[in-house]
Amino acid sequence: MFDFTEEQKTMRKMLRRWVEAELVPHVDALESEAMLPYEPMRKLLRTFGADDMARAAIAKLEKRVASGSEGTAPRDDEGEDGGGMMRDPALGAIISIEFSRVSPGFAMAVGASLGLCGGAIMRRGTLAQKKRFALPVLTGEKIGAWAITEPGAGSDAFGGMTTVARRVDGGYLLRGGKTFISNAPHADVFLIYAKMDHGEQPLRQRPIHAFVVERGAEGMTLGKPMKKMGMWASPTGEILLEDVFVPADQLLGEREKEPSREGARDVFHGERTGIVPMCFGIIERCLEVSIAYARQRRTWDKTIGEYQLVQAKIARMFVHLQNVRNLLFKSLWMQQNKVPLTMGEASSMKAYCAPAATEVAMEAVQILGGNGYMREYRVEQLARDAKLLQIGGGPTRSSS
Repeated sequence: MFDFTEEQKTMRKMLRRWVEAELVPHVDALESEAMLPYEPMRKLLRTFGADDMARAAIAKLEKRVASGSEGTAPRDDEGEDGGGMMRDPALGAIISIEFSRVSPGFAMAVGASLGLCGGAIMRRGTLAQKKRFALPVLTGEKIGAWAITEPGAGSDAFGGMTTVARRVDGGYLLRGGKTFISNAPHADVFLIYAKMDHGEQPLRQRPIHAFVVERGAEGMTLGKPMKKMGMWASPTGEILLEDVFVPADQLLGEREKEPSREGARDVFHGERTGIVPMCFGIIERCLEVSIAYARQRRTWDKTIGEYQLVQAKIARMFVHLQNVRNLLFKSLWMQQNKVPLTMGEASSMKAYCAPAATEVAMEAVQILGGNGYMREYRVEQLARDAKLLQIGGGPTRSSS
């Protein structure tokens, strides 16, 4: 796969028209937190029928169970982890690209709810969990959050995790804390990872499981939205768990003998490769703005695009765009052909793309000079937002 199909290109044009009509006018409100990202997300789902696709996916799973072709907890093996909307991975990439050209924070809020939370439940949950928790998230009725990061466990997310789940009559008690969780201040459904407190192993070696926790659970405290450098359109917060009771049927998959560590690693893979289309959108937009500005901005009776230094900057930006594009289509090809992605491959994609997007956005600010530092041209926002892509999902070393 080296390019989008004609059908996918048409979809991209349709989505760009939607973004220009429904998202661009609200960017300032999203950036100032005067508007939350969830109503535009719901409008998107309704406009493109993704909510109906989610319902159809659940109905299909119910029929498979009723026919006896599946057990009571069917796993999704047909790429429907997004409730049908993401059956074509290229479509998910197109959505991320178009959102990230305008508001990477909006892309992150949507991805955390639909992909990380809703998608994980669709992949690993029982049919009952998919119907009760994933479906409302995938239709936009409820907002999802995926919680694994802790104050003392960032890059060492699994080994350093200290949140524990202790088995009690009828379920589990969760104790610990999570931080930097997208959508946490406003989420309704939380997928929280914790280590089983059996006491027979050192904490670092204990099995990890995911638990579905609903907003309002006794003992769960949600912090206020954090103030951040960028990604202002994506609410982020902390979660405090003080002996939160979780019924046994809210253990993801209801299989205590099957730890969720591998499932969490799969989501990490998805998070890291999911950064690639976001980087592509940021780079593509910054390059477009820089070229347009270089053609019209004049100094000493010449356009700045005639100066070799500016040409060199734009050439490097274009090279980054081509490299990220190649990694994007490699990832899409692997997903379409069900070729397993190794941790090294997923990490290397992030390691290149995130610093590239940050560099390009900062260079766009530099090319536009004083105008680039102002909000009118938006590149300063893209520069602030791009920086998080080097941190989230595992930090990368800044490029030299």
